[in-house]
Amino acid sequence: MLSDGTVFSGYSFGSEKSVAGEVVFNTGMVGYPESFTDPSYRGQILTLTYPMIGNYGVPKSESSEGGVDGHFESSRIQISGLVVSEYSKNDHHWNSSKTLREWLVENNVPAIFGIDTRELTKKLREKGVMLGKIVVGENDVEFFDPNRENLVAQAGIGTPVVYGKGAKRVLAIDCGMKNNIIRCFLKRGVQVIRVPWDYDFFANKVDFDGLFISNGPGDPKMCRATIANVRKALELEIPTFGICLGNQILALAAGADTYKLKYGHRSQNQPCVLEGTKRCFITSQNHGFAVNEKTLPKEWLPWFRNANDGTNEGIRHRSKPFMSVQFHPEAFPGPTDTEFLFDDFIRMIEK
Repeated sequence: MLSDGTVFSGYSFGSEKSVAGEVVFNTGMVGYPESFTDPSYRGQILTLTYPMIGNYGVPKSESSEGGVDGHFESSRIQISGLVVSEYSKNDHHWNSSKTLREWLVENNVPAIFGIDTRELTKKLREKGVMLGKIVVGENDVEFFDPNRENLVAQAGIGTPVVYGKGAKRVLAIDCGMKNNIIRCFLKRGVQVIRVPWDYDFFANKVDFDGLFISNGPGDPKMCRATIANVRKALELEIPTFGICLGNQILALAAGADTYKLKYGHRSQNQPCVLEGTKRCFITSQNHGFAVNEKTLPKEWLPWFRNANDGTNEGIRHRSKPFMSVQFHPEAFPGPTDTEFLFDDFIRMIEK
């Protein structure tokens, strides 16, 4: 059910409970285990436009370097609910350990299939993302806007964690950070100090060489403590790199503004053009807010631009070691065209 009164009827294949949230869509063809565990989806009911979901099941949980899970982007399913056209009850994959339904039930996440997801997606594109709910049986619930809450406080860790033993140390502000970001740093020989979104790393005198601001859910303006800490890091000219929500937080710390997109970018095929060139990269994305580049201070420059709608996809400082991108260079799921940005950041902290 959508907040405009539209009703779609289908069949339950997840947890037998009703839930409310913000209804969004993703146009990716594969990668649902990674997408469902992405903390950036916190509070959202996810509609998948690819018609058949569940055919390759759910992989086994396996630790990679540093004890980070090798297949999932967090320790649990993060979406509030799932909407698909066709659910494949039988899974066929050498690494599948359970069906999608079993995984959803384990995580207490409701799901519905038999929906005309094309019609639903067209409505969301025309009217914008809207509030909605999955209602199972007679157990109705009230509509709920997750963006009114500080979703970042729900999505990240509560205490600092250290990964790896590299010579260079990156302090990563966890606003709902994907596991593959940690993997990308570890495979480059960097030690990662992961701290909560509101952790005062200056007051706690943490020793580090570069600052990283992670992805995460919701409105970046809710992250006041993060913005304040990043602003201080900029004043101290600490090399800084941000991804997704991190791009928006860096912009806010620099004095710019952000705004909510009509229906956001959620897919693994978003084209982004390097500003001032004709070079286009295909990127993985998951965000509902963007930087208003017209509000950037004069010492900051737009870095990448979305080729579909012209929105900002990254910013950088003219002379200082500060940069961020709106897309996900770590991918998972999606193309790895821009993973070189991690190498660029490491070169910045090695100078």
